[in-house]
Amino acid sequence: MKRKLVLFVCVANAGRSQMVEAFAKKYGGAKIEAISAGTLPSKSVHTEVAQVMNEKGIDISKSTPKMLDLKLAQKADAIITMGCSIEEFCPAPLLKKSVDWGLEDPKGKPIEKVREIRDEIERRVITLLKNINA
Repeated sequence: MKRKLVLFVCVANAGRSQMVEAFAKKYGGAKIEAISAGTLPSKSVHTEVAQVMNEKGIDISKSTPKMLDLKLAQKADAIITMGCSIEEFCPAPLLKKSVDWGLEDPKGKPIEKVREIRDEIERRVITLLKNINA
């Protein structure tokens, strides 16, 4: 079975999309190739996001936010956007084969809220992987 290329996109690629990529790599194994990117990437992953992922045994503290590459977007079998804030450059309208998960941005949120967002992301990744196999 050919691995599906799934691209996870948000604005900064410093929170939600980094968590999704990490969970997809953890649970996806040989099923998918997971890559995350942003339209205006930050310099680093949000500290609170790295902290809550570390609680799950996943270290993303050294992950580097990446710029969305349109060639990569064209090659992707699926593109999932994380949800957009209106004051920043939202990638969803530009990506024809995208699905928006509408996830809340964890940036600056209390750690309890970041954990809730992380857990929702983990659930969605597990569901996505089940659907890819179906």
